[in-house]
Amino acid sequence: MNAIALPPTLELMLDLTDEQFWQLCENNRDLRFERTATGELIIMPPTGSETGRRNMDLSFQLQSWSRQNGLGIAFDSSTGFKLPNGANRSPDAAWIKKERWEALTAEQQEKFAPICPDFVVELRSPSDNLENLQKKMREYIANGARLGWLLNRQNREVEIYRPNREVEIKRSPTTLSGEDVLPGFILSLEQILLIVRKTPSPCGRGCKRG
Repeated sequence: MNAIALPPTLELMLDLTDEQFWQLCENNRDLRFERTATGELIIMPPTGSETGRRNMDLSFQLQSWSRQNGLGIAFDSSTGFKLPNGANRSPDAAWIKKERWEALTAEQQEKFAPICPDFVVELRSPSDNLENLQKKMREYIANGARLGWLLNRQNREVEIYRPNREVEIKRSPTTLSGEDVLPGFILSLEQILLIVRKTPSPCGRGCKRG
């Protein structure tokens, strides 16, 4: 018998109701599921240890800032949202303004909340297809996100997505600003993208070597 090689991310066309999709996710907690606006089921394996470590640092920084100011609610990578276009997505980190979150019912908050976060982050792992992640980022913005970051650890680049603006690309940045969406939030990227901060020589440019 020949072994069948499956892709890192598997996409299936299944006609599932929202309740069936919820139960599928509940019964298979070791896997991550998403669903496109046209109904394709996307099955993703757990992240590798190194990606998980970086994602924890990302979530910790966002949660720490969010708790200090109380402006909204922060979410980690295990959280699913149902976007206005019908897609079910799970960004690696997300944040929703407090008033928008509290406008949802308790039942809506308990399952896959029918809302697009104000802020989303996707951290690219070695198995992630860059083009697919870029499509997801554009989908978030089209469905109401006000700011999105695609952290490309392979190239040490960041793509910044905003409504009605061209994508901005930063190469090897050490920090990112949450701008007016996340006022006062500064994300350190040194442990996430492994960016080495350049420090000036103690003796300056005029230093002579012995």
